[in-house]
Order: sequence, then structure tokens, then C-alpha cells
Amino acid sequence: MRDVLPVLGGWYAAGVPFGLATVVGVSRSAPRDPGAAMAVGPDEEVVGSVSGGCVEGAVFELAREVVASGAARLETFGYSDEDAFSVGLTCGGEITVLVRAVSPELDPAFGAVARSVAAGEPVIVAAVTDGPARRGAALAVWPDRVLGTLGASGLDAAVTADARGGLALGATGLRHYGPEGQRREDAVAVFLQSFAPPPRMLVFGAIDYAAAVARVGGFLGYRVTVCDARPVFATPRRFPEDVEVVARWPHRYLRETDTDDRTVICVLTHDPKFDVPLLTEALRRPAAYIGAMGSRRTHDDRAARLAAAGLTERELARLRSPVGLDLGARTPEEVAVSVAAEIVALRWGGTGVPLSATKGAVHPHRSS
Repeated sequence: MRDVLPVLGGWYAAGVPFGLATVVGVSRSAPRDPGAAMAVGPDEEVVGSVSGGCVEGAVFELAREVVASGAARLETFGYSDEDAFSVGLTCGGEITVLVRAVSPELDPAFGAVARSVAAGEPVIVAAVTDGPARRGAALAVWPDRVLGTLGASGLDAAVTADARGGLALGATGLRHYGPEGQRREDAVAVFLQSFAPPPRMLVFGAIDYAAAVARVGGFLGYRVTVCDARPVFATPRRFPEDVEVVARWPHRYLRETDTDDRTVICVLTHDPKFDVPLLTEALRRPAAYIGAMGSRRTHDDRAARLAAAGLTERELARLRSPVGLDLGARTPEEVAVSVAAEIVALRWGGTGVPLSATKGAVHPHRSS
């Protein structure tokens, strides 16, 4: 959804209704996660994807029907053993898609949501998917305000409270309530989609490898900062335009920078005077991934220095070093792919083993 919002914001500003399809539930090896979106706009223009191509044709027709009627639809697509190329997921699994019409009249909050996402402000959009409440009704929740309604004040209050808790975690998923927001009932299904700011990637060491890692980090959706104590290397012209470049001692910069459980830290300096104080700070704060470049000899020396600095075995176990998966990488770009592969594998619990050497579902079972 985040990727297509700029286009949707333009359609919305023009006042032309468009059909918005959002994945609200998945099972088994479904190709996209909850929150994946596809929209059909003016002149039947299509942006986004809900399945990577398997059911987009059917969703396109649904979106046109929803815009014409104004009535939201909920449809489930699964694998067909009898005819693998009928309308279904040829790769297996199952997805449930909510399709609703969006315009200033139908969803007064959508424009504000698009602006907040563009500005990096956290917001959650709650939409009714099933139950006695009006399907497709939407409520936007910010830390300090709400817009829209799901049709009942009690339901709005319960969803607002849950959404504000979810904002801190960036959580997206289905919740169930009673018609007036009762938490022990499940008559009304509501999909809460979080638009927390993009996770951060902090790259230390402004070398050629850092430029490649910064590019792939931006491709993966991270907000990337490159930091180096040497101003001659820490220059914006050496990095992509959307990368923040900071000339400061790495450990001092990190000490003053907020991190969370989504933050990725890549240490590419492989110089003890930078690495030891930086990793001492990094390994004692929240982060999803902490990797450090260097040979195995460099790693052993660095680990000994960190232990001497007082880090525990548990803290040292968080360090991914040498950084990246074993792909045989040589060039900066190949090393960046190796690092990205390790980050993705750690995030989703992947093994790094070639899929041709594994059995079973390509995607592990995920709860909707």
C-alpha cells in the first residue's frame, strides 16, 4: 500500500472514485502479506498487486463492480486442484481480499492518511471486512486524532484504543469485536493496517561497500543513514539522493539516535578504533540485525576486544560477523546482495538454503 499511495493520492485529489483491493488474510504459501494492495483508477489504470499476478484479473473486475455499485466486497481466492490455471492462486495458499470504493465522499480520511504516510507520520487505517457493521467502513487513527467512523461509537472507541497500541509495534492484522466494540465477541471483523514510518538502516563506514548496501537498503524499504567520522568520505555525492549522510564519530552518533526492533545496523568500517565503541553501543540497544564486515581473523580480534570491553556472551551472540550469507560475493554490489539476503532471512526465519534443495511450501505457514 505504501508504494501505491502517491498515485492513489492523485486520484483522490481529483475527486474520481477508485477501487481499492487490500489483502486482509492469508494462509499457507500465499504470495503476498496482509496489507498488499491493488487499485483500479480512472481509465482502468491499475497500480499495485495482491498476488503477484495470479488473481489480478478477477480483482480488476471486482474493483470495477465495487466502484459502480458503491458496495464493498470480500472475496477469498485459493488453489484449484482441478484446474490450476482457473481464477485462483496457482502457487498455492489462500488470500482474502477486501475491495472497497474510495473517494472524498466515501472516505473523507483517505487524503489525510496519504499525506501522513508521505510525511512519515504513524497512522493506522481500520476497515470493516465482515459482520453487521457496514463492510468497507473506514476509520483512520493517529496518536492524537481520528477521522471517519465504523458506524458505532463503541466500536470506534475499541478499535481506536487497539490501533494506538498497534502503532507502537507497526502491527497489521484482523481484530474481532462485538457490534458495539465488545472485546469478548467476534461478530465484526476489522482489518487494522499500520503505516508506521519505514524502518531504519544505519550503515557505518562510508566506503564503496556502504554505497552498495545503502542502495539495496533503500530498495528493501529502509530509511538509510550512512555515518563516517571522516568528512572526506562522508559526502552526499557518493551515495543515492535519498540517503542521509552524516560525518560524525559512529558511536557518538548511534548513542544519540533512536533504534527499535526493526532497525538494521551494518558496520563496514572494520577498524578497531571505530568498531569497538560502536558495537559496544549497538549490541546493548534494540535492533533487528547487527552485522559487521571483516575477515574471520578480524572477527576473532574484534570479538576479543568487545569481550574485554565488558560485553557478555549473550550480547556478542547478537552480532552477525562476518556480515552476510555465503554467496561467494566479491564486488561491493554482490556483498550488498549477500547482506540483504541475511537481513531478509533473519526477518522471516529463512534458512538461506537454495529452494531447489528444500521440500514443502516455498513460504512457511503464516497466521492471518
